[in-house]
Amino acid sequence: MSEGQNTKRLVPRLLLVVVGMFGFGFLLVPIYDVMCQAFGINGKPNGSVYEGNAGAVDESRSVRVQFISSNAEGMEWSFGPQASELTLHPGETHEMMFIAHNPTDKPMVAQAIPSVSPSKAAAYFHKTECFCFTQQVLQPGERIEMPVRFIVDTALPAEVRRLTLAYTLFDVTERMAASLDLAAAHGN
Repeated sequence: MSEGQNTKRLVPRLLLVVVGMFGFGFLLVPIYDVMCQAFGINGKPNGSVYEGNAGAVDESRSVRVQFISSNAEGMEWSFGPQASELTLHPGETHEMMFIAHNPTDKPMVAQAIPSVSPSKAAAYFHKTECFCFTQQVLQPGERIEMPVRFIVDTALPAEVRRLTLAYTLFDVTERMAASLDLAAAHGN
């Protein structure tokens, strides 16, 4: 076989591989969603205002809510909940304080990303107030308490007796550098 014939065979094969990789790239998001659903991971909590059975509390059952926090790579703050878990009745409004401290010598901006597991319970976890709704700016050495107020919906499936609310804290200082400079110029 000549080199020209090998090239003519190789080019269509390579094009087929490229098209296959492109198609697989489009399938990754639905595959990821299906895998998360199947394994009960990476639940996205409902950030909307709770409009369910306002005032109705299901005292016939209890749910344990565990709180977990972690820092993304490069985030230097100390960050965590005041308590690791609490037990509540669905329909009750509760609050948990998270404490953040910037131990560095520079102002920093952070963004918390929440996740609820098991994923099927995420639709029943309603945050009415959360520090994750906005970015947090801490000056050097500053320490703050940040509340998350929430309600576990009374429609939560009966087999779910434990929820985990996890936050990952990301350093977004570089993306927000212009805002920090503007605030410093105005004395804020």
